[in-house]
Amino acid sequence: MSRDNSTFEWSDQDRRAVDAVRALAMDAVEEAGSGHPGTAMSLAPAAYLLFQRFLRHDPTDPHWPGRDRFVLSCGHSSLTLYIQLYLSGYPMTLDDLKALRKWGSLTPGHPEHGHTAGVETTTGPLGQGLANAVGMAMAARRERGLFDPDTPQGESPFDHTVWVFASDGDVQEGISHEASALAGHQKLGNLIVLWDDNRISIEDDTAIAMSEDVQARYAAYGWDVHRVDWTEDGDYAENVAALAEAYAAAQADTSRPSFIALRTIIGWPAPNKKNTGAIHGAALGADEVAATKRILGLDPEPFHVPDDVLAHAREVAGRGRADHAEWNEAFAAWREANPGRAAEYDRIAARALPSGWESALPEFEAGAQVATRKASGEVLAALAPVLPELWGGSADLAGSNNTTMKGEPSFVPEEFQTKEFPGHRYGRTLHFGVREHAMGAICNGIALHGGTRPYAGTFLVFSDYMRPAVRLAALMKLPVTFVWTHDSIGLGEDGPTHQPVEHLWSLRAIPGLDVVRPADANETAVAWRTVLRHTDRPAGIALTRQSVPTFERGGELASAEGVAKGGYVLADADGGRPEVIIIATGSEVAIALEARTALQAEGTPTRVVSMPCVEWFEEQSDAYRQEVLPPGVHARVSVEAGVALGWRAYVGDTGESVSLEHFGASADYKTLYLQFGITPERVVAAAKASLIRAGVRNAGRGDTTGN
Repeated sequence: MSRDNSTFEWSDQDRRAVDAVRALAMDAVEEAGSGHPGTAMSLAPAAYLLFQRFLRHDPTDPHWPGRDRFVLSCGHSSLTLYIQLYLSGYPMTLDDLKALRKWGSLTPGHPEHGHTAGVETTTGPLGQGLANAVGMAMAARRERGLFDPDTPQGESPFDHTVWVFASDGDVQEGISHEASALAGHQKLGNLIVLWDDNRISIEDDTAIAMSEDVQARYAAYGWDVHRVDWTEDGDYAENVAALAEAYAAAQADTSRPSFIALRTIIGWPAPNKKNTGAIHGAALGADEVAATKRILGLDPEPFHVPDDVLAHAREVAGRGRADHAEWNEAFAAWREANPGRAAEYDRIAARALPSGWESALPEFEAGAQVATRKASGEVLAALAPVLPELWGGSADLAGSNNTTMKGEPSFVPEEFQTKEFPGHRYGRTLHFGVREHAMGAICNGIALHGGTRPYAGTFLVFSDYMRPAVRLAALMKLPVTFVWTHDSIGLGEDGPTHQPVEHLWSLRAIPGLDVVRPADANETAVAWRTVLRHTDRPAGIALTRQSVPTFERGGELASAEGVAKGGYVLADADGGRPEVIIIATGSEVAIALEARTALQAEGTPTRVVSMPCVEWFEEQSDAYRQEVLPPGVHARVSVEAGVALGWRAYVGDTGESVSLEHFGASADYKTLYLQFGITPERVVAAAKASLIRAGVRNAGRGDTTGN
């Protein structure tokens, strides 16, 4: 919704409100003893103008689906957002501002999604918020395509704008290049970024490390670029009317994203610390605060906001309610005209899965040799018709990751579709290009926006490139699925640069992330089913490049349904009382089964536990976990083609780990497994060594563990 700025007015009360923002920013950081006051001071007019005149929001209903989204990518300047929430009438009080950065407060050091009403995403790591916003803008377009594709631009209840405030640090981080380039390519006309060009960071003047023409860079991406310079006359004049014109022009251009470069002086008007690194990330000090308030003509009392100023600012809540009521009418008309789509919208908005959706999952024939990445692709193809909210793609690895749902159009402006990938702006298949970091953060933004559910694919080794976004997905409890294929040395000839070794346990170390490594095609189907049932966390599915056997279930081997519990007894010992337990994941489960056959032939009762997801296993009851891994069985072996790191907790002091404690090599996968000792024979030797260490009578005498 555009505002009419033809008769723009900036009243004395607006000016006083902005000065109150500066004072609150100084006071809050003084009270906390730490924080970032400078940017909140200089961005005060820009933030106040946005929240008062342009942002479509209803402070009485922060979760209103028709709202614009505001992302503070420069999360260190959290007060820029918190103070506007307070002034606008969100559930934020002066006491909350006084509690900045304190235990249990609504004002943590960086904004946290789900913790403070009005905070759309957790920001702090620079560039992440900007990339989240790109995802939000993409999600809004996809959602419109699902539910209201034919309504003219600007007239649909699904039309809204994603606004971003970004800093010098945001545009320096490489993720901003990845995300911004893709946003330009996608022609996201519902995305507007304001760059605070204050040229100061922690190391003071950014000239020490930054000299590129950022505006030219964004123009080259295909963005609509505007410049507002409050220093252009040689003095500092906050020309709010010029910024309002830029906001309005950006809103009017719906054919491409918009970038507004706003030249400010950080910390204005602090007499001694403005335009210095000292005001970027530290309190001003009592003397500088007092001097600044004198310049502004403000009451020296900390946290003083005149009643008339607060009342004037909170008039925005009434305008927000009016916008909300207008939207409600449009939304109700849409629902009445589209009852089927409305029912689907309600289901997806509630993150509920449709009745009977599991019946679409494929079952794979026993005995077939199927790579789990291929099985995953077949699962996605089967789910496409029944889960319209599910969409995603790959970082230029679609053919390897098997992330393209068969027959689904690409999500891309029509002029960029190709022979291989036909599509349109409301399509389903995402193409991130070689941009893993942005891909992860964009998917987070899609999930944050709501209305759809994303997945994203690359090689497991390249999860390193996206790890910060994966961590934030876990921190925000977002239902994003990361499809990581080529999960071990089993990818073969590409060699050690592409062969993940430390990655599985490195990712398992992220709290709140489910790492799932299925053993065969049917485990893969159950893994996807279980992941999709979880709506409060992200998951990574690690899949093989090489073909693995599809196990014959129902006889000696248990059903793949056990995957949902994270770990289960796949093959039990003769008589059900094991002397040794082999715990394996992924492609190594087949190796464990071969070792079990050899051990049992020698008279050693052996249990094989498939452990596709440690996190799910740890969620089970103590009774179940002890049933799978009886405490009395001390002879144990873990088998995984990566570093052993966390397996000690499962094999114990008398256990052994068949693992890979070094990088891989370039050769076919069969040679690599043989040369690196990840073989049934090595597992048998490890089992015998563990039996001896565990003191099992007459077990394994005379055998060695091998090399």
